[in-house]
Formats: sequence, C-alpha cells, structure tokens
Amino acid sequence: MIVGQLLLLAAGGFGAGAFGSLLGLGGGILIVPLLTVGFGVPFREAVGISLVCVIVTSSAAAGVYLERHTANLRLGMVLEVFTATGALLGGLVAFALPERVLAGLFAALLAWTALSMLRRGRVEAAPAFAADPVEESRAASAAWGDPGPASPSLADEIAGPGYRPRRMGAGAGGSLGAGMLSALLGVGGGIVKVPLMHLVMGVPLKVATATSNLMIGVTAAASAVVYLVRGGIDPYIAGPTAVGVFAGALVGSRLAARIDVRILRLLFVGVLALTAAQMALRALG
Repeated sequence: MIVGQLLLLAAGGFGAGAFGSLLGLGGGILIVPLLTVGFGVPFREAVGISLVCVIVTSSAAAGVYLERHTANLRLGMVLEVFTATGALLGGLVAFALPERVLAGLFAALLAWTALSMLRRGRVEAAPAFAADPVEESRAASAAWGDPGPASPSLADEIAGPGYRPRRMGAGAGGSLGAGMLSALLGVGGGIVKVPLMHLVMGVPLKVATATSNLMIGVTAAASAVVYLVRGGIDPYIAGPTAVGVFAGALVGSRLAARIDVRILRLLFVGVLALTAAQMALRALG
C-alpha cells in the first residue's frame, strides 16, 4: 500500500512537472490540489512540499529554455529582485493565516487568471519593432510620458526579438505580489508571472513561460526556507513527488517548442478553471 502511494505521488508529480514546465507554472498549481484533495495532506504542508517541487521544476527546465534562447534572462533577473522580496515576506505571513483563507485565496487567484487569459486570447504579443528602432524607441517613450532623448532605457536593455517590455513599474509591483502569493500558496509565482509578463508587459507567451521557469526556482527557494525551518515539509511525501516532477519537467520543456501557443493557452485556462473549482469547495469545507 505504501509503495502504491509512493508511485501515485511520483506519477502525479510527473504530470504536474510536465504541465508546469510547458506553461512556466512550476507545477505547484497542480501539486497543491493533488496533495490536499487526492492525498488528504494539510494545505499548509502541501504548500511547503509544492515549493520544493517548484525548485526542481525550474532546475530541470531552465537549462533547456536557456539553451534554446527562448527565455529572456535579463528580464527575469530584473523582476526576480522584487519577486524574491515578496516571497520572503509571504513566508513570514503564511503561518498566521487559517488554511481555509489560504484555500479561498488560491481559488480566487486561479479564477481571475483564467478569465484574464481567456479574454486576451487573441492578443499574442506586443507590436513588433518599427523599421527604424530609434523612431520606435522615441514613439514608445512619448507614449509613456517621456518625450526626452531616445537614450537606452531599462526596457530597451531587456528587449527581445520583436518585442519591447512595457509598464516596468507594473511589472515590478506585480512581481512583488507574485512572490508573496508563491509563499502563501506554493505556486512558485508562475501563475502570476506568466499573465503579468504576457498581458501587462507585452511579452510573447512562450517567452513569458520560459522566463518564468528561470525565476520560479529562486522565488520558491526564498520562501521554502521559512517552511523548512518551521517543520512544514514532510520529506516522505516531498521525495517521490519531487522525483516525478523532475522527470515531467524534462519532458515538458522539450515538448514546449512543438506545441502551438493557442493550445498552451487553452490548456492553461482549462486547468485553472478546474483547480479553482476544487479549491473553492475545499475553502467552503
């Protein structure tokens, strides 16, 4: 019976890791409901285990995305400063909130994100660069209320092929919130980072998911330390789940380039809606 449970944990981790690496979610979006609903693990303990699995997912997938030049490393490094800060703050707050409140927050976050992605499904990315990059930079600066000379800005420094991140202030604030939610809900922050980069900052979805995979490991590590110190991580459950997540993340990261972005978005919205309903029921007892 124990062996069967370990195999089920590993299998569930494999599915969560594969899906998490495809969408930059770290797998935590599925691991927390898997452990709480499927195995009866207390919510706060499931969050701690999920954070460990998020670190594993990021480690397995980040190298592949960097090798293929899909991720925007500079953008990820800038946003991660704010995300890691939020993760440390969230880890300190998590143990003061009731589990039902955390489950309700989890469900609300999933539902909001699914609706946002669904409404913006027809918008894939920000407008491409104009023929003259200098004129494009000046036009963008004027639109942001900065009519000064077109000297290189932070957005210019972290721009990628065919896109230029916008609304850096909103990106920084959203990353801080993503870090706090990562610590509170064990989702690695990817559930917020991907829509934040894609919908708010105008980064293409595949670049956003790849960049999120780089960031979620650092984010999860910052808050997992708090759970580890407080005894909120069960190694007997975390071990087989993390092994499955690692294998699934390797497979998912190598399949990402072959899957159409529209299919990714539909998978994203569908799974978010399903898990939102499950967590809402748990929050209501």
